[in-house]
Parts: sequence; C-alpha cells; structure tokens
Amino acid sequence: MESYIIKRCSLGHIQEYGEIYAKAFSGEPWNDCWKIEDAILHVSEILESKQSYGLECLSDGRVVGFILGSTMLFHYGRVFEINDLAVLPDYQRKGIATKLLERCLAEMEERGIKSVNLITANEGMLPGFYGKHGFEREDGVILMGREIE
Repeated sequence: MESYIIKRCSLGHIQEYGEIYAKAFSGEPWNDCWKIEDAILHVSEILESKQSYGLECLSDGRVVGFILGSTMLFHYGRVFEINDLAVLPDYQRKGIATKLLERCLAEMEERGIKSVNLITANEGMLPGFYGKHGFEREDGVILMGREIE
C-alpha cells in the first residue's frame, strides 16, 4: 500500500496544481476542457488570496492531489469555502481525496471555523462522497448565475 504525505500547499507547486486541476476536471463528472495555463492561473488566484488555505498530497515526492479554498467572515463567524479538490486520474479512488478532505475539516475545526461549504455536481458520485463526510444539501439557498456575453 502506498503511503501519502499531506502538507500545506506551496506557491512553488502552482504548476503542478494547475496540471492536476486540468487533468482531473477534464474527466467525469465535469468533462471540462481546461488549458493547463488557465488552470494554473485559476489555482494561483485562489492560493495567493490573503484568506486562502490549501493542502497537497505527495506520493514519492510528487504532488498527486490538493484541496484549496478560502475563509470569509460573516455575521455569525468565519466560514471556509472549498473551491477545489482535485486528484490526478491515475491516483483517484485510492483514498487521497478523503485524506485531504478529512485533514482540511479537522484543521478548520481547530481554527474555530463555523462551517465549510462547497459547490459540486448535482449528479453522479460527488454528492454521495461529500455526504459521507457530513455535507448536506442546504435548504433555503440556491445557486444562481447569469451569463454575460
């Protein structure tokens, strides 16, 4: 069984995070066509934010997955929003996402964060994955969007 090391994200690994993001989100359930340079910019913008937080997973010294998000203060306390949880396709279904998520949740609890939120696909395996970790669909809120062309 492989051993994995979970540690804080590093600005020095932005290239790797971008590559992982582009590869992970090109597959099911997303099937998004990310250019690696755009994915690098995406993760850079989050990681360089003052309130960002992230963890990476290493296998034999290679980054194979990461979780990334940021905190925001509301009237009832600080919340954490998970922006990205991505694992290289060859390393998926090996417990890496679970390890990253569980460590993130434990650290948020230690920091006194009031809640952790995320947006994910409405169908497929992801609602069940997050449900196993205590996430629930929220009543009283909806995600709204507007295209700007």
